[in-house]
Amino acid sequence: MCADTIEKRSLEDQATDILRSRIVSGAIPLGERLVETTLARRYGLSRGTIRAALRRLVDEALVHQVPYAGYRVVDFSDHDLWELFTLREALEGLGARLAATQITPDGAARIRTAFQALMDAAAKDDHAEANRCDHELHTIIIEVSGNKRLAWHYARVENQVRAYIALSNMAVRPTEVGESHRGMVESICAGDAERAEALARANITPPTAVMSGPDGGETSGDAS
Repeated sequence: MCADTIEKRSLEDQATDILRSRIVSGAIPLGERLVETTLARRYGLSRGTIRAALRRLVDEALVHQVPYAGYRVVDFSDHDLWELFTLREALEGLGARLAATQITPDGAARIRTAFQALMDAAAKDDHAEANRCDHELHTIIIEVSGNKRLAWHYARVENQVRAYIALSNMAVRPTEVGESHRGMVESICAGDAERAEALARANITPPTAVMSGPDGGETSGDAS
């Protein structure tokens, strides 16, 4: 009985990972209806396993349950996007500043390795991998900052940030996404905290070229 329970949990984990990955990569569009029977057939799993995975994604705020209508992928409103945009500016900007302030050879090497992975994915014109590497680079910068509470808060919105990155990078070539991070990476590794923060903030682009904030104002960025 124990073995059955472990196997069931493992299948639920796998189903959750697959669906999460497809949502945050943009393979399953925002607002898409998720039908248990269709997903169960596609992945060769039971409806119960798919349902359990969807409930986990509800808890992660990637999916919401519609009464009498099943599940749908979240669809960010303009206000949601504005919130994520300003939150990324704050978290990633601070992370870049702190990382530059106390950069070490090991920290610089980690950041450069992550940046090279992004450039490699971009060179292959692999949008999904470039988006993953984009997020991974920002995560590593925040880890290098040494601020564990900052890293904790960034991890709490990881999946929504990844979905945001995929959405905002849709109309941008991966090579442009990669190059847009170069100045920030160089500034961090050079210990230029002020420039690193400014470039980290400027690098964040809303899903459209111009996005209205809650007060009707406009905010714009460059890439990612």
